[in-house]
Amino acid sequence: MPGRTCPTTTRTLKRSSKHSSTARRSPGKFGSIEDANVFCTQFFIYYNNEHRHSGIGMHTPTSVHDGTAAAIQARRIATLHEAFLAHPERFRGRRPYPPPLPTKMWINQPPTTPKSDTSPQTTQVA
Repeated sequence: MPGRTCPTTTRTLKRSSKHSSTARRSPGKFGSIEDANVFCTQFFIYYNNEHRHSGIGMHTPTSVHDGTAAAIQARRIATLHEAFLAHPERFRGRRPYPPPLPTKMWINQPPTTPKSDTSPQTTQVA
């Protein structure tokens, strides 16, 4: 439904907002709606542009959305490769790789098969 917030998204944001550096500066309660708006604006800027999300390969939502995540991922792979070549003993002889980028991302993944109404269709005649 448009305009509704997914419960999973709400829980994730609540958990993230409690542990972010922005939230630690939060007063706990807001004196006005304007205070809440200022805090939320700052928090969402941080959450979308700075916070690394484990579900999207430790990238920011902005980098995934604007398409820069692939270039960042390539630089991460190159950096880990150089570190491995310089000090393989640190990696127990196994080449490290960053977490993979997901191929698709969902807040609520749609069902793989469309739901069908199993009840028989009836027609009323007047």
